[in-house]
Amino acid sequence: MSYFSELAYQYIDGEWRGGSGSWDIVDFNPYNGEKLASITVATVEEVDLAYRVAERAQPEWGGANPYTRRAVFERAVRIIEDREKELTETIIAECGGTQVKAGFELHLAKEFLREAIQLALRPQGSILPSPQDGKENRLYRVPVGVVSVISPFNFPFLLSLKSVAPALALGNAVVLKPHQNTPICGGGLVAKVLEEAGLPAGLLNVVVTDIAEIGDALIEHPVPKVISFTGSDKVGRHVATVAASHFKRSILELGGNSALVVLDDADLDYAVDAAVFSRFVHQGQVCMAANRVLVDRVVEREFTEKFVAKVKSLKVGDPGDPTTHIGPLINEGQAEAITSLVDQTVADGATALVRGRTEGTLVEPSVLTGVPEGSAILGQEIFGPVVLLIPFDGDDEAVRIANDTDYGLSGAVHTADVERGVRFGKRIHTGMIHVNDSTVHDEPIVPFGGEKHSGLGRLNGESMIEDFTTTKWISIQHGRSQFPF
Repeated sequence: MSYFSELAYQYIDGEWRGGSGSWDIVDFNPYNGEKLASITVATVEEVDLAYRVAERAQPEWGGANPYTRRAVFERAVRIIEDREKELTETIIAECGGTQVKAGFELHLAKEFLREAIQLALRPQGSILPSPQDGKENRLYRVPVGVVSVISPFNFPFLLSLKSVAPALALGNAVVLKPHQNTPICGGGLVAKVLEEAGLPAGLLNVVVTDIAEIGDALIEHPVPKVISFTGSDKVGRHVATVAASHFKRSILELGGNSALVVLDDADLDYAVDAAVFSRFVHQGQVCMAANRVLVDRVVEREFTEKFVAKVKSLKVGDPGDPTTHIGPLINEGQAEAITSLVDQTVADGATALVRGRTEGTLVEPSVLTGVPEGSAILGQEIFGPVVLLIPFDGDDEAVRIANDTDYGLSGAVHTADVERGVRFGKRIHTGMIHVNDSTVHDEPIVPFGGEKHSGLGRLNGESMIEDFTTTKWISIQHGRSQFPF
């Protein structure tokens, strides 16, 4: 695990350096509690330095030939391919992700880098007509300048690169702040890969710090023009408020409370497989995870029996073991919160068809049904291995239940009639929904984002051009304008 000692630093202006704060962020393995690294936090002064360095480096990069820019990301893909074993071990150790999760994360990271290669060449200008004789109107797509990226702990390498790579490919510089629980995968590894790929110094700067040290300096600073944040809706609301007060654009990818809906004509064996994956992948620490599985009463009994049996077969334990399905939650605080939530829901009258035990950060699956209407758990994001089974009578009631949440990120519907599934999906107030599949999907060219409290804006594909560039109008008068005075 050499990466942990090698990358336990701030990365500013192409240099690995210690922070100058008065305390350290300690990085632990969530499964066995092993100390992986200790990083002295960056101060407000170092955040300022990172932004000023980025601001100085950006104009030359933004004016570079896009074919030159895209070569960096071509090399980055090859580096990940060459280092896949080391990167997998690092993700497992720091995130507590299983080998399946690590493989999924690295696969998508490479796909998003390949999309960044294409994005470098994609911004196009246009020439528009004018009602004024001799006037030529040119519209240019230009980089916004400097982008701030704040990434989460669950898929830190992927979700950092998902904004960092497109922003850089489109000619911007970036200051990245990874989550405190995953400073290496979410920060140091991203910088290391792009550094080795030949990204010039100053264009990507990584600051490992905390709001307790810097307050809102990362958002309030005058240099960044766009804030790309992935995390909880509570923090996202604060980010959006501060950003708007400083006339900055914010892109928010926030939490979810997705429903996977099983209609009366669904393939039940397949729906069970999709539902179990949708809820329990990476211990349920996924914004798109299916918190709620809605089942038509016509098939409720058969589905429930098969679903419970499959959940009981899931192996909980060491994420490094290839046979493990469910590893640890990110820390003991999260494990305790999930356990308390289950206890309270059962106390309120729910029935536990499966009641998992908690040992440290390992939380076994729980399957709850009969959750009383109005129970707090129905409306919130459950970031852990707990699922709610909810029966319904007919499509209209399923739509009402699925929409009865402040979130609207993802969802899925299972049915033998694809067009019925599409009609159903159109009625769900969510940014994404999948017919006959899981709720957990992300693809580089498809707009990704949510409605309601699940976020603002979209990532991926053409949306990145909207996010990380701005339109500039340059008019040319080839003749002579006539002025009234």
